[in-house]
Amino acid sequence: MTTVIVDYASGNLHSAEKSFQRMARETGAGAVVVSGDPDVVRRADRIVLPGVGAFADCRAGLLARPGLFAAIEARAIGEGVPFLGVCVGMQMMAEVGREHGDTPGFGWIAGEVVRLAPVDPTLKVPHMGWNALEILWPHPVLAGVAPGDHVYFVHSYHLAASDPATVLARADHGGPVTAAVGRDNLVGVQFHPEKSQAAGLRLIANFLAWRP
Repeated sequence: MTTVIVDYASGNLHSAEKSFQRMARETGAGAVVVSGDPDVVRRADRIVLPGVGAFADCRAGLLARPGLFAAIEARAIGEGVPFLGVCVGMQMMAEVGREHGDTPGFGWIAGEVVRLAPVDPTLKVPHMGWNALEILWPHPVLAGVAPGDHVYFVHSYHLAASDPATVLARADHGGPVTAAVGRDNLVGVQFHPEKSQAAGLRLIANFLAWRP
């Protein structure tokens, strides 16, 4: 079994690689590799798509790698391998991102990515730091992550899903913030599991064992 963390020059992947490799060793989940090679992605048993920065920049960076998105979509949508989007990697699963104009997303989760708008003017955007999770729907990837567990966020936008059933968890930052989404073999988290200590490592271990 091989889990591929997709490298398309969107952020430092070192901490994510180390966290996934650690949990793969501890759980016997096989190899974890970082690669931007479409041929490697086509052979992946699980795919992790990270993303740091602006929606449009991440989308453009991904599409600039010939064949890479096609390989991701073929495996995740065409063949149903487990897929995890992280931060902007989750946001791109939506239909459209509204950051700096409108940018098409993958269309895998119905909804749009919109700027956070806290009702409390003292709350800053970007939303940076630890927030408690509210688990809305049980999911194997969230098993053992308790309501109230804190995870680490760094973002200014979130996925406003059209179907509430796809929102697995949320946080509060002057209003509800989508923290996790999912359907079928797809799951996405707005927070960074690799920076979220025990709760994040539990989520990573769950993903590596997930057989949707």
